[in-house]
Amino acid sequence: MSVAEAAATAEVQERGGTLRSSSPRHIPVVGVVTEDEEAQGAFKTMDLNRVINLLEETDKDDLEEKQLKSVKKLVQCYQNGLPLRDLAQIFKILNLCAEKIENQPHFIESAFNILKLCGLPFLKKKVSDEITYAEDTANSIALLGELMKIPNSELRIQICKCIVDFYHAEPPKKHITGYQQASSSYKIKMAEVGGLAKTMVQSLALLENQLVEKLWVLKALQHLSTSEVNCTLMMKAQAASGICAHLNDPDPSGQLLFRSSEILWNLLEKSPKEEIIQQLSNLECLLALKEVFKTLFMRGFSHYDRQLRNDILVITTIIAQNPGAPMIECGFTKDLILFATFNEVKSQNPLVKGLKLSNSYEDFELKKLLFNIIVILCKDLPTIQLLIDGKVILALFTYVKKPEKNKIIEWSAAQYEELQLHAIATLSSVAPLLTEEYMLCQGNAQVLAFLEWCESEDSFFSHGNSFHGTGGRGNKFAQMRYSLRLLRAMVYLEDETINSDLCEKGTIQQLIGVFKNTISKSNDKEEAIILEIQSDILLVLSGLCEHHIPRKEIFGTEGVDIILRVMKIDPTKLQTGLGYNVLLFSTLDSIWCCILGCYPSEDYFLEKEGIFLLLDLLALNQKKFCNLILGIMVEFCDNPKTTAHVNAWRGKKDQTAASLLIKLWRKEEKELGVKRDKHGMIIDTKKPLFTSFQEEQKIMPLPANCPTLAVMDVAENIRAKIYAVLGKLDFENLPGLSAEDFVTLCIIHRYLDFKIQATHKQRELANKSWENFLARTSNAKTLKKAKRLQEKAIESSRYSEHPPNAVFHRTDIKGLNTTVPSGRVVTVESTPARLLGGPLTDTDIALKKLPIRGGALQKVKAVKTVNESKKSVPT
Repeated sequence: MSVAEAAATAEVQERGGTLRSSSPRHIPVVGVVTEDEEAQGAFKTMDLNRVINLLEETDKDDLEEKQLKSVKKLVQCYQNGLPLRDLAQIFKILNLCAEKIENQPHFIESAFNILKLCGLPFLKKKVSDEITYAEDTANSIALLGELMKIPNSELRIQICKCIVDFYHAEPPKKHITGYQQASSSYKIKMAEVGGLAKTMVQSLALLENQLVEKLWVLKALQHLSTSEVNCTLMMKAQAASGICAHLNDPDPSGQLLFRSSEILWNLLEKSPKEEIIQQLSNLECLLALKEVFKTLFMRGFSHYDRQLRNDILVITTIIAQNPGAPMIECGFTKDLILFATFNEVKSQNPLVKGLKLSNSYEDFELKKLLFNIIVILCKDLPTIQLLIDGKVILALFTYVKKPEKNKIIEWSAAQYEELQLHAIATLSSVAPLLTEEYMLCQGNAQVLAFLEWCESEDSFFSHGNSFHGTGGRGNKFAQMRYSLRLLRAMVYLEDETINSDLCEKGTIQQLIGVFKNTISKSNDKEEAIILEIQSDILLVLSGLCEHHIPRKEIFGTEGVDIILRVMKIDPTKLQTGLGYNVLLFSTLDSIWCCILGCYPSEDYFLEKEGIFLLLDLLALNQKKFCNLILGIMVEFCDNPKTTAHVNAWRGKKDQTAASLLIKLWRKEEKELGVKRDKHGMIIDTKKPLFTSFQEEQKIMPLPANCPTLAVMDVAENIRAKIYAVLGKLDFENLPGLSAEDFVTLCIIHRYLDFKIQATHKQRELANKSWENFLARTSNAKTLKKAKRLQEKAIESSRYSEHPPNAVFHRTDIKGLNTTVPSGRVVTVESTPARLLGGPLTDTDIALKKLPIRGGALQKVKAVKTVNESKKSVPT
């Protein structure tokens, strides 16, 4: 933002209007006083230029006295405010006084008095003055930061007071004829434009051992940091690291810690968060935060101390999100784990000896913040050993149990419920990393027992007034939801020890029973949380039963019944956004994992018209479900009983399954941009299955573990699955097809042939490449032509502009007619011994008459030379 724009914005904000233009040419200049009033004068006339000239003189004997007197007169003249038009000259006078202080200490008082004037209102004579003198004002205010370099405590404190006054504007003590006060935000805007915040941060380095002055600077920065512009300037001056590193400096008043934490908060909120986190992620800052937090945790008893302690912990939590922050190295992680668990797991550590949390709001918030930071810390794998040593799993499991009657606890009922839910949510993140500790604590047994209590009819009134308790007021649904999330997290580890233990404890039957009970308790008020519970139950069952036929048999007909019930939901509910879509996805996943492959369950599913329900869902024509449903259909078609069910199904307007599948094929090809005519026939016979995406796709190098585009094409679109289903139906005697359907069916029938066609093309390209190679090796002209083309391609790929005085060396050999890469180093392999007959054999092969056997030189028993007699010689 330019100076003029900032001034105009401040003026408009003050008047409550809108900003139409930032240029002063478009703003009318309106006088606020008459000529008579101006003649009377609001200020005594004073020649400021004369004062400046006087201060710049150096060669008179009684000069200092005159200079001090003129400055005193100036201060008296501007007791009620500083006109914007005089501001530049007044600050020049201030700067001249400041320059004289080192050699003439009497000017300290003069500079001090002028600084006091800066806290007075700025006055404008015309409406346009704020824009006209914006640049002068910004430069003048910027000078305040530079004056902090003067080693005088009183001046530094006065500068800070002046800045603080910017944010607490007061009306002039006396109304001045012909002038009005500048807008209240004008000084603040000009301070932003002048970059005052940056110089004030830099001044902290000058105040290492001056506590009072440092506190005043922090107070000024606290006010300045309420603006995004200033926070960005402070960030560039490394304010975050500079302030945080000195959090633990001695300060009996406690202001240093309070103001510093407030500034850090503002910097995190109003400037680029990542950059601030990076500045704070160093050993010095974290050690300071650690010591401050420990002190407040162990010795802070007042309401203020506890609030400040929690603020420091939140700042630490934000820093901990950076994997590069040395939380372990500085010992902070170990201390935080201790503080999070000492209430549940007794410790002899002197840091927590005799320490106890109250049920005050601040201590309750602290406990939740400690649970939260454990979740963040556990993402750093080296933390795992510290979590084991701190017995975090054991501590968290103390909350995974039903409330005991008549037991005295530190927290109120509502607080305990919220901590309980928070602890189970924390376990969902931590337990998968500590499976041995989870099993040692009998984690599966505790969770299943807690889940059984959630399902029971025990009297329990939950408050449900927290983030984790959403949807669970007056019931146990919130506890059930988080218990199932924990089970899901453990099952999805695919750890056979954990999953076998769950199955041995009857988890499959228990979860099926829980699902049935949620159906009976379903109501509109808790519909969303019940749908989430049902989805998680099906996902846990899928994880347990996948690849295990005996567990699928345990799932049995009871499990199939709950799946069929979900599949009969009203299709209109899928659009409500309450979670029916997720539930349906979970249901389809459970068909894959809990039914397919178990023949009794498959037969029961077919008997209960499960295929009809699948085709009904497919007929909804919702793309997000089609791929999954068709995959299930392909697997089910391996069962010989499935074909009759598929052929018997009828949809709306008596639509058959074959007609539905062919319609989906056409819709998919239309979306993919496959070329077909109005009758559905092939247009491009060379590329019958090519999509518009494949035509536009450029050749890109892919890593070895990445699937190719051809594989992704088969996996992502549904054509391959439709082909497989219709293939299981033999492509014949399919009822309910139109003429267009038959045309499309022919294309589907030849799907694989059209895909082999791509293989033939690759073979053709390979054959063509071989023919080109043979042509180059058997025809010198072809070889030379190929060499010229190769050299041209190489030359065009080289960088055309050469740096001056550079020496380039050719990497090829001139006159070499080869089309393979060559250099000046040549490796020569010896002729095989089987061709030469050994080291003592005559090597003049050119004079010998050799037989040709398959195009290679072979060792023979006897060879006659041209001019030799007919006797045989050994070879």
